[in-house]
Amino acid sequence: MHTIAITQGDSAGIGPETVAKAFRDAQSDLRGCFVVGDVATLRRAAHAVARPGVPTVPVAQIAAPADAWDVPPRCIPVLQLPGIAGPQPWGQVSADAGRAAADSVVWAARAALRGEVAALVTAPLHKEALSAAGVVFPGHTELLQAEAAAHQGVAVSHMPVRMMLANDELRTVLVSIHLPLRDAIAAVTFDNVLQTLQITHAALLRSLGRAPRIAVAGLNPHAGEGGLFGHEEAAIIAPAIAAARVQGLDVSDPLAPDTVFMRARNTPGRQGEFDVVIAMYHDQGLIPVKYLGVDKGVNVTLGLPLVRTSPDHGTAFDIAGQGVADPASLIEAVRMARALCA
Repeated sequence: MHTIAITQGDSAGIGPETVAKAFRDAQSDLRGCFVVGDVATLRRAAHAVARPGVPTVPVAQIAAPADAWDVPPRCIPVLQLPGIAGPQPWGQVSADAGRAAADSVVWAARAALRGEVAALVTAPLHKEALSAAGVVFPGHTELLQAEAAAHQGVAVSHMPVRMMLANDELRTVLVSIHLPLRDAIAAVTFDNVLQTLQITHAALLRSLGRAPRIAVAGLNPHAGEGGLFGHEEAAIIAPAIAAARVQGLDVSDPLAPDTVFMRARNTPGRQGEFDVVIAMYHDQGLIPVKYLGVDKGVNVTLGLPLVRTSPDHGTAFDIAGQGVADPASLIEAVRMARALCA
């Protein structure tokens, strides 16, 4: 059975702590998982989460992914990468931490692309630390996109990806990710909207086993109100929807963004009208999902020839090293990764 690689994240942040807690608290979910990174970093994290009356979390160095299955429950299997830096000072931007985190992601991505691991779950990076290390990519998504494109021998532009944030109640996919708002509005083009619909349909068709019901949020208040509040819905978004419908996709008209997420939300007493909402820009899509609980949100990269999930939180330098970080989102990311590669 294939394993799941968990990257250590930035050693100065809470990523290693949440990993240690996940192995401690969710033993059945973490069976067959291993950490890609640095043994000393995980040992420091295990020490940081130690509490009186709570058994410690041992760390075992492994030589290959398959060895993760031989490690006892509650023990953290770590595949040590040669040449990467050890643990860096808590809560401080460090080029060494940024480089080690990036190297962990690159190793895991290449292993997944070769079929040596079933999926990867990525603990949080720090964008400033990445930049200090000379990494040209601003985050996981762009780094993974470049690795996948290189593996398949195509240009990055031929490996389009999208970000989906999901929890038990709501899924949302973004037309654009990390752009200034002015640039994000300019990114609402016919091609970008249609491509987002196509990528979302293909990904959820595989995971749901049926065609997803896709809702589309308008860019403007009230989805433009017939042109009174903007023209993008009629001039750009609606034509992209029409093109998607010709291809057989189940897509709504542009809907008012202040109500569409409520209509798509699944609750114990009410099934949502849609399986996913396409949001036109970062905050429009992420605020509703995060409001429902950051501890349950999972980031999934769609469009890659591999399964990648991550917890919905950052490095949280302000609490790093205190042992108080919540592992719930990381555990959910592992569960979703298993479901997606089943």
